[in-house]
Amino acid sequence: MSGDGGPWRHEPEPPGPRIPGHRWLIWAAVMALIGGGLWFLFRAFPGQVSTADDWGWLLRIVIILAFVSGAILTARRIDWSQKARHAAIWIGIVAVMAVGVAYQDELKEVGRRVSGEFAPASPVRSGPRELVVTADDAGGFYLWGSVNGERVRFLVDTGASDTVLSPSDAERVGVNMAGLRFDHMAETANGTGYGARYVASSVAVGSIAFSDLPVVVNQAPMSSSLLGMSFLRRLESFQVRGRKLYLTAR
Repeated sequence: MSGDGGPWRHEPEPPGPRIPGHRWLIWAAVMALIGGGLWFLFRAFPGQVSTADDWGWLLRIVIILAFVSGAILTARRIDWSQKARHAAIWIGIVAVMAVGVAYQDELKEVGRRVSGEFAPASPVRSGPRELVVTADDAGGFYLWGSVNGERVRFLVDTGASDTVLSPSDAERVGVNMAGLRFDHMAETANGTGYGARYVASSVAVGSIAFSDLPVVVNQAPMSSSLLGMSFLRRLESFQVRGRKLYLTAR
């Protein structure tokens, strides 16, 4: 036998690639940035991480970030300009999310304002008991409400003592038109009109609702039902400021 060990000779495995020291520093800097970001979030939003599940979720996120950032150590060649762009994108995403959480109430208010301008007939909730309606181009306050659970479009009329349903709206909400007596006389801009008394099981505008509300079903066709003082006087207040009508429940 030859002295070289023959076929059972053990060849030493080549050493693995050596990780440059500067990459360890870069990885440590990335982890420090992650830690600094978490510290900032803790300071900005105290009490958000309080339960065992919260801490477990946070630990999993940190482990995933550490594992993903560990690719810096073994990457063959790093395109620093590309990495910088990616980092900037993620920093921007995190910043936007942080701002969204910190200013969520203000952003909701912006959304309500935009909704009110583009859909003026939709009452917008501006407080726990307050709704806001935006005037249309002609200056009238139209809003969507419901009668007996069915959707009805109203014109707010502070000069009308009653809430008045048009015949078409009354039929749609389930009023038995044949059983009504149109003996209620009222003076309108178009002369004397006749209507029938009716008690609606519910009349609602947004989050403001009243049950067993007396209304009048008009005998003649109308372009829109009217939300009159029989509804408005049950509110704590209603007032017009500029192009906005504010309805406040008791």
